[in-house]
Amino acid sequence: MSSVLRPAITGDDPSTAANYRPISSHLAIAPPVSVVIPAMNEAENLPYVFKTLPSWIHEVVLVDGNSTDNTVEVARELWPDVKVVKQLGRGKGDALITGFAACTGDIIVMVDADGSADGHEIVSYVSALVSGADFAEGSRFANGGGTSDMTPIRKLGNRVLCATVNAKFGARYTDLCYGYNAFWRHCLDKIELDCTGFEVETLMNIRVVKAGLKVQEIPSHEYLRIHGASNLRAVRDGIRVLKVILKERSNRRALRRTPHAHQLDSGRGEVS
Repeated sequence: MSSVLRPAITGDDPSTAANYRPISSHLAIAPPVSVVIPAMNEAENLPYVFKTLPSWIHEVVLVDGNSTDNTVEVARELWPDVKVVKQLGRGKGDALITGFAACTGDIIVMVDADGSADGHEIVSYVSALVSGADFAEGSRFANGGGTSDMTPIRKLGNRVLCATVNAKFGARYTDLCYGYNAFWRHCLDKIELDCTGFEVETLMNIRVVKAGLKVQEIPSHEYLRIHGASNLRAVRDGIRVLKVILKERSNRRALRRTPHAHQLDSGRGEVS
């Protein structure tokens, strides 16, 4: 049996095939894919980012964080159909939330604008989603993954935070704070995003597990930022991630107590 996925065409009308886009020699998809790229002063890096994006994606949504360089102009030159959205707030979380709201695709992929992510890997994320996963989480520490841009202190911090989430929420993550992820749009209805900083990736990872969504890790290699300096601060952002974990754990306990409290109230009502 051939492993190539072919669209079903009924009757003599081949127009149905136009709804499918071949993304590899073994896979063709119908769902449109949106790529969200939050960017602030990344004009020098965008050529490297856009060069690796596959041609079959439905749209690129660039969220401009009030850049003072020519980030927007470069993006439009590289990808004429790019959808540029102006970020009104601040922070990566706010930028992603803004970008998600502007997407029209059924599948949404998050890609950083610093050149650290390889757009050629998007096919692996999409393949996981069309094969049954709800959320495809990139991992630098899964078998086949790697990183060229992580200090020993960040590796240790990520490992400790990851182990904490796995223990507290029953997850099986090997990576927790990576910004290269993809998911079906319907996931946004089940995970309310309400943070503005770098901790947004951790919040998403926790809430998809709490929502009972099917998660599949995708081995990914993180490359060095090509130009400029990162806004990430290991200690500051590590503390913010820890606060998110503790808050989500606290919320989970509260939800567990609430049904029990309702039962007690109902019981007392019936006795009366």
